[in-house]
Amino acid sequence: MTTTALAIVPQVGSLDSYIQGVNSIPVLSVEEERELSKDLYDNQNLEAAQRLIMSHLRFVVHVAKSYSGYGLPQADLIQEGNVGLMKAVKRFDPSVGVRLVSFAVHWIKAEIHEYVLKNWRIVKVATTKAQRKLFFNLRKSKKRLGWFNQDEVKAVAEDLGVSTSEVLEMESRMSSQDQTFDLPVDDDDGSASFAPAQYLEDSSSDVAESVSGQQWEDHANTRLLSAIRTLDERSQDIIRARWLDDDSKMTLQELAAKYSVSAERVRQLEKNAMKKLKNAMGEL
Repeated sequence: MTTTALAIVPQVGSLDSYIQGVNSIPVLSVEEERELSKDLYDNQNLEAAQRLIMSHLRFVVHVAKSYSGYGLPQADLIQEGNVGLMKAVKRFDPSVGVRLVSFAVHWIKAEIHEYVLKNWRIVKVATTKAQRKLFFNLRKSKKRLGWFNQDEVKAVAEDLGVSTSEVLEMESRMSSQDQTFDLPVDDDDGSASFAPAQYLEDSSSDVAESVSGQQWEDHANTRLLSAIRTLDERSQDIIRARWLDDDSKMTLQELAAKYSVSAERVRQLEKNAMKKLKNAMGEL
């Protein structure tokens, strides 16, 4: 349940225990409800709000059960209904002369409706006020009539003030089923189930080519290091400084100053070292 609901209802181990617990909370008499509502409205007494909410939790369970056909968790439906109840208690004006339950039912259903529309399908089936009205009324009609014929479609459209095409589209969307993108987590190799993920190919990546390329690069690097070890120490240093040190490559003049020789001599040493490397890698 929500944090607020947990604060006012003893924590229990299951939904059945919760329902049993809220059903055991005494129902307020008309006089008690009026006094508590007035105390909350005039004095913002939170204890009065708590008693009003707790005494109506059983009604939220009753309303939430009527939405069980959407395949959503009953506990979540009750949770959303409790949110609506709390909002109703906060806004209830006892001077209007109606019972709290009559006022709260609209808030409870509004919260549950919002939850159903957000979670019943991944692709939202109703986004406008008219579509929401059509969604819930169409579902009630389908329970009674089953699959619509043309006359029934026209009758529903006239009753709800929408076009027949909107009724047919909503019926189609409600009748369709969401399909998981990946295989079920308990799927095994011997099953015959399929999922869209199995048919998608990433053409930008070739795993076999990537692995073989990495293996070739690793092999080439190993051969190069082995070949460098066949050079004398000065030639190794020149090759590393000129070709292998990405961060601080040295110029011919810098190496000439380091070894007290001319830049042309360094160039010759570099050329001879590269030739020896080529020959050495060919023999490895």
